[in-house]
Amino acid sequence: MRLDKLLANMGYGSRKEVKQLLKQKAVTIDGVVVKDAAMKVDSETQHVAIFGEQVHYIEFIYLMMNKPPGVISATEDDYDKTVIDLLDSFAQHFKPFPVGRLDKDTEGLLLITNDGQLAHNLLSPKKHVPKTYYAKIDGQVTAADVKAFAAGVTLDDGYETKPGQLVILKSDIESEIELTIQEGKFHQVKRMFEAVGKKVTYLKRLSMGTLRLDENLALGEYREVTIEELDLLISNK
Repeated sequence: MRLDKLLANMGYGSRKEVKQLLKQKAVTIDGVVVKDAAMKVDSETQHVAIFGEQVHYIEFIYLMMNKPPGVISATEDDYDKTVIDLLDSFAQHFKPFPVGRLDKDTEGLLLITNDGQLAHNLLSPKKHVPKTYYAKIDGQVTAADVKAFAAGVTLDDGYETKPGQLVILKSDIESEIELTIQEGKFHQVKRMFEAVGKKVTYLKRLSMGTLRLDENLALGEYREVTIEELDLLISNK
């Protein structure tokens, strides 16, 4: 990769600004000052530094966010704050995007990355990637609902959902459940409960594939996905 492209990709400014760094003799490769912006660099075997600080080249970023309510799963919006707005400037530099979406009022696990291939694999209906949600339901969820979800329910537009695994955590006037589905239709969890005459009052995504929400993340917080989490996600996609 060209030296100026590598440094620009890592947020050290535009290619023009990178050339200024080179003129200042700020850039070294394996300890030797370089001035040629077009010089080819192998980021895996060569030691690139600016003002003595090593540059670690990263192509893709993978972030786990605990999405808060009131924020939309988009890269930009004219009216509402987006999940990308919650990221620091270094993360934003990589132009990441949310993998799939959570409704504006829904909380929980959201994967944010700039790896388009991984995103495609996780979202492809052919991959059958399971997603698990925790929800509070206005109404008593019963064994009959569990059976109905296991068979698939008919949504308001006539769509027949694939089987969903419904687990009742609490059955009362307000019920608590966990639901695992392999689809991601618009408002699907809410619409599935509407199909059996009940209403979702609170919704939180707990997991997507092998990736599970870090309980230590407060609403709006995020962290890098670990190497172990990423390896599992890729190998099981």
